[in-house]
Amino acid sequence: MSRIRSVRSAAAAVATLDRRTFLTAATATGATAGLGIAFGPGSGSAGASQPATAHAAGRRVVQAPAAPSTAGTTLETFSAAHGATGYRRLADGPAWAREVRTEITGAKGGRADRRTALASFVQLTDLHLTDVQHPMRYEFLRSGRAGAWRPHEALTIAGVASLIERINGLRGGPATGAPLSFVMTTGDNTDNNAKIELDWFLTAMNGGRITPNTGDPRRYEGVQNSGLKEFWHPEEALRDSDKKAGFPRIDGFLEAALRTVNSPGLRLPWYSTIGNHDDLAGGVYSLGHDYYADFATGKRKLEIIPAAEAETIYKGTRKGADPKGADLKALLDAHAKDMRTVTPDERRAPFTQTEYLAAHLDPAATGSGPVGHGYTKANLEQGTLYYSFRISENMIGISLDTTDPGGHYTGSVGTAQLRWLERTLKAHKDDYVIVFSHHYSRSLDNMNHDPGRPGEARHGGDEIVALFQRHPKVLAWINGHSHQNEITPRSTFWEITTASHVDFPQLARVFEVVDNHDGTISLFTTLIESAAPHRTDFSDLSQTGLAALYRELSFNAPGASQKLAGDSTDRNTELLLRKP
Repeated sequence: MSRIRSVRSAAAAVATLDRRTFLTAATATGATAGLGIAFGPGSGSAGASQPATAHAAGRRVVQAPAAPSTAGTTLETFSAAHGATGYRRLADGPAWAREVRTEITGAKGGRADRRTALASFVQLTDLHLTDVQHPMRYEFLRSGRAGAWRPHEALTIAGVASLIERINGLRGGPATGAPLSFVMTTGDNTDNNAKIELDWFLTAMNGGRITPNTGDPRRYEGVQNSGLKEFWHPEEALRDSDKKAGFPRIDGFLEAALRTVNSPGLRLPWYSTIGNHDDLAGGVYSLGHDYYADFATGKRKLEIIPAAEAETIYKGTRKGADPKGADLKALLDAHAKDMRTVTPDERRAPFTQTEYLAAHLDPAATGSGPVGHGYTKANLEQGTLYYSFRISENMIGISLDTTDPGGHYTGSVGTAQLRWLERTLKAHKDDYVIVFSHHYSRSLDNMNHDPGRPGEARHGGDEIVALFQRHPKVLAWINGHSHQNEITPRSTFWEITTASHVDFPQLARVFEVVDNHDGTISLFTTLIESAAPHRTDFSDLSQTGLAALYRELSFNAPGASQKLAGDSTDRNTELLLRKP
């Protein structure tokens, strides 16, 4: 479909705030003026949403919009690389302009002077908080695939703390000034489906101290001090493959990477969506809990295999021909004598779906709320990971579970969830709807049966797109998984895929939904980076310095795609819709 593009100014007129829409709780945990909007807990699989609740000293409070500000967004500046070859340093670069997209309906003049804000929120996706010393990782594939291991993975915790700092510092929606009401994560919150990573994720989101070290508490046990030239050894003179590409020597890097990180925690309520890396071994395999648990918590770690074997395993994961991991098991058995001995750690055990839900529902994990972060006791009792929640008086959010428990990194939904989704949309025919999931529509093509529901059919992206098109009040389907920005018109709604926060350009996205009062609705999307400075200093191993280094290393990671930022029309946009 052709795109009609026009660049517009980043600044927009101040929105008129509908009194029904944004109710802020001045007493909410961690809330400060202009942030922190409290909501009631989202409903579970039954599909009925609870109304928003927000009180300050027993009164409902209307939070007035601030003046729109581009500060802290890519409308102001974006990290840019200097130099043409080799390891490239980052610094402040030119802003990304906002573009108007009119493929679904045209833009009418004067709308900036009459629009009303309906919702304003933030999406995080693909954080991949990683235990880099975990025995069950794909590092051993780097002999054949440079991108199978990232030189910056040890800094994911420092990176997410800086991203949370950025969100907390936003004054409101950059297009309208409307107060931000919540944050949604759209999956792959963890990397290895490990209990310790889930604990780190919840602590990072809610605030607290995280020590990103497992195994031996006194020293690092991983590929970055293995002596293998396939991996960057930041503290050694070894002429490894990454140093040959210009990566620096940074004495003290590993000690700093394992040091305790202080996360400020989100000042906004936040909701959670599950992804394939949260639910499957390596994001791919349905290995069986006992086998995976024994290996994950044990003392053996495979660090490298011959390149030809690596290529075979990699192609198998892409094709999805081995969802139960038979080939991977055979590989691990064949290389049992080649493995490094590491310190066992029970905290690396995989979590089940039930444990994932219970961790979210633990009152100690509430933070700025709501309890369960969208999930409810009904989810726990019914074994479901999808829910709806109230965004505002006239808008609901729907969080889907698109991971296929049968294995493979692509996804689908089961019949029970599809029928629940149909019922939910019918029950809320008078509400606007925003849908969230981990997988994007084209990646919902995995029809492996759920071992827990062997007789249930699976359903793909085309079927879900068609369902949304039959419900014109569905405004947007927001997702991740691809690690790339992409915005696609779907006739009656927009599908918006956001880049990850583990691969460069390491972004999150702010959304603002407005009624233009001319028969159209606009969805504003604005990308943000973490609060870390664009310039790095190799001698600065503070938490902030490591967050800056996290970004720069991700830009230079061998095998990394340079297309993940997407086109200009996939970044900062105004997306026009016909008002249903």
